[in-house]
Amino acid sequence: MSDSNKPRPPDTQTVELVGGPEAIDVELQSYDPQWPVIYAEHRQRIVDALTDVAVTIEHIGSTSVDGLAAKPIIDIVVMVPDITAEEDYLDPLLAAGYVLRVREPAHRLVRTPARDVHVHLLEHGDPAVDEYLLLRDHLRSNADDRALYESTKRSLLTKRWADMNDYADAKTTVILAIKARARAAHDA
Repeated sequence: MSDSNKPRPPDTQTVELVGGPEAIDVELQSYDPQWPVIYAEHRQRIVDALTDVAVTIEHIGSTSVDGLAAKPIIDIVVMVPDITAEEDYLDPLLAAGYVLRVREPAHRLVRTPARDVHVHLLEHGDPAVDEYLLLRDHLRSNADDRALYESTKRSLLTKRWADMNDYADAKTTVILAIKARARAAHDA
């Protein structure tokens, strides 16, 4: 484990997409009650791999919302103390069978070789985590926005995408609107 008294190395300043862009050919599936089970299995796998690291782990993304159709990819966020201390978390996760897909400022992504589980690594306190949880929790409790989000995804998946990141970017406008309503409801 890294020494908290030594200076932190600078984080990466580039985006490394291991393996390059990937076309997607994924359809939405109806909500599957196995998704939380798969999350729990991977949560335990991550906990077992990161025994020496203080982490917080959350199920995020569409598969974490009961009743929401989703691409069958389990998204997990793992908050680590220091994103630059890759030796603390990345090496153990690779040893546990995950593969590195993305290394970018403040974020790493490992996934299963089958590409059906994505583990997002962020630092404790990163505002992106709050954004993931805001969206997840709102979609869990708001049927209208859950239906809007699902219909948006269904519409977007009728198009051909050169890269999964392009598909994700296309959802941004709707996601921002849903999160604005979630904030307003939370602040009311």
